[in-house]
Amino acid sequence: MAIFMDLFNIYIMGIIQMLTGFYILAKFLNKKADIIYLFIIVAAGTIILDIVQDSNIAGFLAYALLLLIEGVFICHAAIEFVILYTAIIIGIMQLSYGIVNSLLVILHPLFSQFNQKIVGISFMLLGNMALLLAVFCYYIVYKYFLYRGIIKKQYILMVLTPILMIFLMGEYISSVIYGRTVITYGNEVVINAHSCQIFVVQLLGMASLFCIMFSYKKLLENFRLNTELSLLEQEEHFLVQYVEEIKARYEKTKSFRHDIKNHITIVKELLQKEKTVQALNYIMDIKDMAEEMSFPCNTNNPIADILAGNKLGIAKSMGIDTSCSLVLPYPCNIRDIDFCIILSNALDNAINACKNLDNSAERYIRVAGYKQGDFILIEIENSFHGKNMPDEGTGLANIRTAARKYNGAVGIKTENSTFTLSILLVIPQHI
Repeated sequence: MAIFMDLFNIYIMGIIQMLTGFYILAKFLNKKADIIYLFIIVAAGTIILDIVQDSNIAGFLAYALLLLIEGVFICHAAIEFVILYTAIIIGIMQLSYGIVNSLLVILHPLFSQFNQKIVGISFMLLGNMALLLAVFCYYIVYKYFLYRGIIKKQYILMVLTPILMIFLMGEYISSVIYGRTVITYGNEVVINAHSCQIFVVQLLGMASLFCIMFSYKKLLENFRLNTELSLLEQEEHFLVQYVEEIKARYEKTKSFRHDIKNHITIVKELLQKEKTVQALNYIMDIKDMAEEMSFPCNTNNPIADILAGNKLGIAKSMGIDTSCSLVLPYPCNIRDIDFCIILSNALDNAINACKNLDNSAERYIRVAGYKQGDFILIEIENSFHGKNMPDEGTGLANIRTAARKYNGAVGIKTENSTFTLSILLVIPQHI
């Protein structure tokens, strides 16, 4: 019976524990893992369990290595995220088993009058309830403490370090202190008086891990909000510049309109005197003056005209082919600054994508859009490397934020070497 229980605890529960960890890692990474590869890893883990079953540290290291292999080579996730979530999974698993085992040690004296063989088997089976506690903790982390935004590598190191410290302290408690809590003298079992303290320490370790995750998430959200605020302030600064440029163009237009009668009179006199060449040259000068006052992009929105003209002008200077067939309603209940945020970030991303292409590759940016009823659709299409979906940066996050203000949506489509960003906005009836 004892041999059967050992086999059950080492292999059956070990395999279930491994499968749980592999599934949770895929959930944390928001990836899908092929079941065939998972069974291969479990088979490898079973062999490793047979080799290192007498060493907790070696077992944890082997388990961590298998999780890393799954995350990097099967789920194709970034190594920094895999390391972080592996540490969380192993730390929670270790603390869960430590809490349950400590609790069983505390409860053991209450059953001293019963058959010790039955009690021993029962307690051994109850020890596996730690896996349910671990699964519950994984669910809490997944539901409330994971941060799904962009995370820089240095921020991952900030949370990884204390989690590893908790793991090492937990392992020290389990292997050194907890290992000495049950002392046997002949046939009599004596429970060490420090069991309650160890149980409390394990609980505090679990609570500390959740506090670290909570603080980490809040810290990253603050970083994100500060970044977005900084970007919005920058966008507002640009908007002020665009307004000033519009005012300057308006003054030029006003001056041109004031002088147009004089220009017409001069052309008329030149034609009357049959000075056709001079008249044509003068007309060409007037045409050049008019073109200087016109916008490279005519979207029907003066702010968008200036912004798109500047951004596409930068793209042209980099050898990127551009076109703009965007038509926006004006005036409109959608704020100019929100159009500014959407177009500036979208065009900046498109320019960066084209800039990263080889000189031999086709580089282009197409801007299109129109109003249909109460909806505005804006599409920015550009060439990109075509390998993987680009990571969502702050610019795209700001576009989504602006779209949500108007109950809109943002769509991304990649096809071969073409990247298309679609923004749908609902024009509010009242502002």
